[in-house]
Amino acid sequence: MAFINIDKKELKDLVKILEDSSLSEIKLADGESKITLTKNFGQVVSNFAPVASAPAPAVVAEVVEEVAEEDHPGAIKSPMVGNVYLKPSPDADTFVKIGDSVKAGDTILIVEAMKVMNPIKAEKSGVVKQICVQDAQPVEFDQVLAIIE
Repeated sequence: MAFINIDKKELKDLVKILEDSSLSEIKLADGESKITLTKNFGQVVSNFAPVASAPAPAVVAEVVEEVAEEDHPGAIKSPMVGNVYLKPSPDADTFVKIGDSVKAGDTILIVEAMKVMNPIKAEKSGVVKQICVQDAQPVEFDQVLAIIE
């Protein structure tokens, strides 16, 4: 497997750009290989994979603009102020993970308000693209909790 010719400083600079911007992803391709840097939960994840294509004479960069979370058509917003829980109990697995397929009506998390656990359900079927909160985090009314596409 061939790798893109990029030094650590250039890679760190790209990660910094991604972390400090509203971009969700940066893609680089060079001949038969590519690098995709994706931002999730404020963390940057890199994915190296070979690409079947003709050799390119130079590195090509593609930057994907991110739609603001609150304006995203698949945004699931908190209907109340409270604490969000990503799992039904401390020992259980999370309701959903990024990449999971969900159906309309599936519980994706819980918002606890005034000691009442309120299930937050998927409004449409799709794939969980982003979870915008962390377990046991306080949330505000209308705050984006997750994005389903």
